[in-house]
Amino acid sequence: MSRLIVASNRVADLDKAVQSGGLAVALEDALQSGRGLWFGWDGATVEEDEASLGIKLQQNNGIRTATIPLTRREYEEYYLGFSNRALWPTFHYRLDLAVYEHSFLEGYRRVNQRFAQSLAALIEPDDLIWVHDYHLIPLAEELRLQGVKEKIGFFLHIPFPSPDFFTAIPEHAWLAKSMFDYDILGFQTSTDAANFVRYVVEHADGEALSDDRVRAFGKTVIARAFPIGIDPDSVYEMAHTPEADAHMARLQRRSMANMFVLGVDRLDYTKGLPGRMRAFKRLLELHPELMKRVTLMQIAPPTREEVEAYTDIRQELEGLSGSINGEFGDFDWTPVRYIHRAIPRATLSALFRASQVGLVTPLRDGMNLVAKEYVASQDPENPGVLVLSKFAGAAEDLQEAIIVNPYDTDEMADGLHRALTMPVEERRERYDALIVRVRTNNVATWRETFLAALKAAPSETTS
Repeated sequence: MSRLIVASNRVADLDKAVQSGGLAVALEDALQSGRGLWFGWDGATVEEDEASLGIKLQQNNGIRTATIPLTRREYEEYYLGFSNRALWPTFHYRLDLAVYEHSFLEGYRRVNQRFAQSLAALIEPDDLIWVHDYHLIPLAEELRLQGVKEKIGFFLHIPFPSPDFFTAIPEHAWLAKSMFDYDILGFQTSTDAANFVRYVVEHADGEALSDDRVRAFGKTVIARAFPIGIDPDSVYEMAHTPEADAHMARLQRRSMANMFVLGVDRLDYTKGLPGRMRAFKRLLELHPELMKRVTLMQIAPPTREEVEAYTDIRQELEGLSGSINGEFGDFDWTPVRYIHRAIPRATLSALFRASQVGLVTPLRDGMNLVAKEYVASQDPENPGVLVLSKFAGAAEDLQEAIIVNPYDTDEMADGLHRALTMPVEERRERYDALIVRVRTNNVATWRETFLAALKAAPSETTS
């Protein structure tokens, strides 16, 4: 019986992951049912002479994990450097923030080589290997060099940029070529898959074939969209517990406002947070009748604080929230509540349900599961309204949301006003359509569809 081996940059703490969602929840069933193994970085950094300490094997929640540490140099070059200062901004269309240094690229290659050497020793015949995200793009190439012949799939959780942006990456041709050592490439949206194919055709003398196949570098790979989803039933249940009811009652009791606009995002420059606050300010300027009736709650936990761009965005948000509150607030009303820390998932679900508007306006996002969680949390009889950026991957599917341009402050303010004043009949109609889409494209469908495609992929990608 073949096993599923998952490889990602970081192996989650499975005890906490069940509470926080994410990739662990998405893959838990598949890993538990098939003697699965999750491989990756353990989150620790060590001295250079300790890098060869070997693989740490553990059993947690019925899932086997295999982890290795990074040296401080690897962490700075591979993780903070090439992954998050070069690839992340480029793939999110922020070339102005991208930093390309030769040492970053070399560190990225070295870590992928070391991952491959460690992982290859754990692979058994007929295993299915599923590699996740931009940190490990060349992992299949390195595994093939180690003699691994089993099927390997790759899923990119962030956007794949248009060819003119991808070509800004030094040695972009090497990066693209390495992707042809996978048997199947999964993307969040059809736009992302099309961008990859366009690059291959326009810049690698490639050829787009039938059945989502693309050929270049003497090899053929399947490139297809597999939109990731959530478990909507568990999200709904979490939002409708006695504890959630208590959270909602407490929120309404302690606030003069009777309407809430909620944003939940990691503190990241791709999420469009400053523009979101400016749009809320514009809403209050255009519609003063909403004064003391509506509050924006923005939850933005910290992330990648070692990268300078993230310090800048935090300072900007703190300045904007203070400015809006100073200009519009009163002793009994705070227009913006900005929270810079993580909130328990059960509390978030209650806040989703209690909020009249879910505001999800990234400048660019692979999918954005917050949008789907907001929909899944709603009361079907009195649902809130999702206001969604057209540049979120979720907009390709969640078409009944109010779709806005996150670069247009007035358009976002107008979208907020429409959402806050929308009749209940229209809110129900939009919700009914959205929840069908969220349930249809759920996390189990995503997982099972990808793994079925990987199993069915031709054994020889060089055919």
